[in-house]
Amino acid sequence: MATTLRYAKAESSLGSFVAATSDRGLVMVEFGDMNEALRARLAARFPEAVTIEDGAGLHGLLDRLVRLIDQSDTGDDFALDVRGSDFELGVWEVLRQIPAGRTTTYGEIAAKLGVPRQAREVGEACAANMLAVVVPCHRVVKKDGSISGYRWGVRRKRALIEREARAQPLPGLFGNLREAAST
Repeated sequence: MATTLRYAKAESSLGSFVAATSDRGLVMVEFGDMNEALRARLAARFPEAVTIEDGAGLHGLLDRLVRLIDQSDTGDDFALDVRGSDFELGVWEVLRQIPAGRTTTYGEIAAKLGVPRQAREVGEACAANMLAVVVPCHRVVKKDGSISGYRWGVRRKRALIEREARAQPLPGLFGNLREAAST
């Protein structure tokens, strides 16, 4: 039985994006338009799939994704249908553990996976990620802390990192006044 992938396009402050889902969960969030290259990437990951456009059916999901992109809304947890090599899946799981407003390096992720000399392979796994922002490869920076390449553009990566950093409350301010007063 063939899998059905439903997709739709939406607009965010960082440009248009396409999201696709299977019956199991979100399979793709990519900045840009649905084109032959994206179709080919989906077909490589889901060779048995039939792909159909479904803007009306995905309206609620698209709204949640726009909030995630535009407002760094990290309270939303998405069901995912992620496919990749064991190494890629490991990298993507570590990426999902990086708190919003924080960054890490390719080498730190490699070390966390027990393969400290495979920072370049971590970068390749980040580049293979089809779930922009949801699997936050934008939170990975070079060893010196500088922003390096991002498949969807360095401008977007910088904007996402800055937006998330601004959205994080500072300890002892406003939201934590009671906790600060009790110490």
